[in-house]
Amino acid sequence: MTTQTTPSRSILKRGALLAGAATLGIGLAAGLADGALKLDHPAFAQPIELSGVQPQLPSFADMVEKAKPAVVSVRVKQTIDAADDGQGSLDDLPPGLRRFFEQQAPRGAVPGRPQPRQGMSQGSGFFISQDGYVVTNNHVVDKASEVQLVTDDGKTLNAKVIGTDPRTDLALLKVTEGGSYPFVRLATAKPRIGEWVLAVGNPFGLGGTVTAGIVSAQGRDIGSGPYDDFLQIDAAVNRGNSGGPTFNQKGEVVGVNTAIFSPSGGNVGIAFAIPASTVEQVVAALKKDGKVSRGFIGVQIQPVTPEVAEAIGLKDPHGALVAAAEKEGPAAKAGIKRGDTVLAVDGAKIKDARELSRKIATYAPGSKVKITIWRDGKEREIGFEVGRQPAV
Repeated sequence: MTTQTTPSRSILKRGALLAGAATLGIGLAAGLADGALKLDHPAFAQPIELSGVQPQLPSFADMVEKAKPAVVSVRVKQTIDAADDGQGSLDDLPPGLRRFFEQQAPRGAVPGRPQPRQGMSQGSGFFISQDGYVVTNNHVVDKASEVQLVTDDGKTLNAKVIGTDPRTDLALLKVTEGGSYPFVRLATAKPRIGEWVLAVGNPFGLGGTVTAGIVSAQGRDIGSGPYDDFLQIDAAVNRGNSGGPTFNQKGEVVGVNTAIFSPSGGNVGIAFAIPASTVEQVVAALKKDGKVSRGFIGVQIQPVTPEVAEAIGLKDPHGALVAAAEKEGPAAKAGIKRGDTVLAVDGAKIKDARELSRKIATYAPGSKVKITIWRDGKEREIGFEVGRQPAV
């Protein structure tokens, strides 16, 4: 997670923060959560019957020894726009002071106009291939003018940004010099709630830090975008962990740490990781094209509540209610209109509005699919050509 100049708008709701890296030279910048966490009930000790054999916690030492060398600290130089640097114009200064500041301005700078500034931030990342491809967060390398990686053994490597995907907050880097690098693999299976996991990264600039916990929830929507499907973990994650991996006990990456939920900006045992399945899809696209092309339906959608389901004659509340279809958009061209409820895509049932967005996004633009809608108390099937998601 990076610590850098606080963004103009938060991408997270309900006090969720980007876990930031320690910004060098310009201090720590962190937003506060919208409210404090409160406990409504005191905790009471519960009696435990001991059978004489106490359970032993697992040791992660062997797994860490193998996986940790693939994790890197990411150091980024950033060009920060200074449209309003808080200094104002020189026009309101006395002539003597104005001439002084004009003489101090860098060569080529326009007197009185704020100039871009250089910032430094840190995050985490990990090698996913022997030839030097590295995964991290988009917000770690956003506006990067220079990227360096510091390996577990202290070696510094220059890297370039291959591509970024702001919608999932992922980025792909590549080491600029040749070599053979230790790497880790993405897990093919989704972790179960309650499974042990380890977060490895660069919190507060303290590289090579390992923390343990469990998967405490799945499918979290924290309001950062239309494709939210985060793993929630309780391993300690702090500023600087952004872009670092969460491992299962096999040493496979089950997620990429990207955000924390905290009233103070520090770890409170709730962190969010991008699932490995999402990482795999996005990284493949970034490696191939440097960007992600997603399917697009072109509608404004809202949930189907029990009241809405009763009003339109659905037996149970599911699907996505079309509030509006964009003019000349893919849905409008296919005949989908306001008031329709999307129930399925290619026969796969749509649970809610968020699932529809994620489902359509998995199709390549131009794909032909069948959309099942509910209209006038009946199911109808409509042929649909997937559009292209507008660029961020």
